[in-house]
Amino acid sequence: MSSRKPKKVTIVGAGKYGSTTAQRLAAQDIVDEVVLTDIVEGLPQGLALDMNQSRPVEGYRTRVVGTNGYAETAGSEVGIITAGLARRPGMSRMDLLAVNARIVRTVTRELVERSPDITLIVVTNPLDQMTVLAAQVSGLPKTRVMGQAGILDSSRFAHFIAERLGTDILEVKAMTLGSHGETMVPAPSQCSVGGVPLTDLLSAEEIDDLVEQTRNGGAEIVAFLKTGSAYFAPSSAAAIMARSILNDESMVVPVCAWLSGEYGLSDVYLGVPARLGASGVEKIVELDLTESERAGLHAAAAKVVEKVEEMEQILEGVEYPA
Repeated sequence: MSSRKPKKVTIVGAGKYGSTTAQRLAAQDIVDEVVLTDIVEGLPQGLALDMNQSRPVEGYRTRVVGTNGYAETAGSEVGIITAGLARRPGMSRMDLLAVNARIVRTVTRELVERSPDITLIVVTNPLDQMTVLAAQVSGLPKTRVMGQAGILDSSRFAHFIAERLGTDILEVKAMTLGSHGETMVPAPSQCSVGGVPLTDLLSAEEIDDLVEQTRNGGAEIVAFLKTGSAYFAPSSAAAIMARSILNDESMVVPVCAWLSGEYGLSDVYLGVPARLGASGVEKIVELDLTESERAGLHAAAAKVVEKVEEMEQILEGVEYPA
């Protein structure tokens, strides 16, 4: 009998994002078990049963476990936190932050208590603040707490580039840095199509237009769906991050990572290229950015610091379960 330690990943939140991420990871057959936990009774159990019954057809062995608790998460190597509320009519940003902070705080404690060696990937919005909160609550090395946004934004950027040029999507290399949303920092100097620099193919105005499309990519999907938000592309992003960590692939991808002097920035979580392996963020990769791209990255960092300070003020005095 093999003495190999079983591999396990936990996904918190069985909504469309969480359940699609679970399915993507299970189908890759890189772990023994995917645990899907949610507070809604029956939801993760039903989804897990459905996914498990697809295994003979799809040809993979990974078992999905659905639960409303955390006992089954013990020994997880990676935890993906998708749980949280979307902003509702009449709900202020402050209300949303307070509610999701309570969720992320509780979830993080539950995961780390049972899996002290876990690496956390935070998805819950507002992303920058929630990643900082998870790092603070977990007590884990900051290299083992990160946020997912950069891969998604870069993928959206690549899509819009391919559509504009009518080219093969797999020939496009795109990169966005900074924060998720309005402080996203595109890096055209790092983008190419078939090896040709993007700046040789499109004008600055055309690139700016694509950047704006990318910033609004999530909102555009929400407008079409009416209820709900994107989950196919976001789940792909979370799954590939988890895969690189679980398989110790040392893949270089843009993630929300802790900076300690890289790019001239310290003590801030920011979207930058990072090498992901078994220990989490193994190295921040410093690109040769243009002056304007570097300035944008510093401006994004300043905005994140502001948002974190705002979070700390909002949460001051907020009581949490022991």
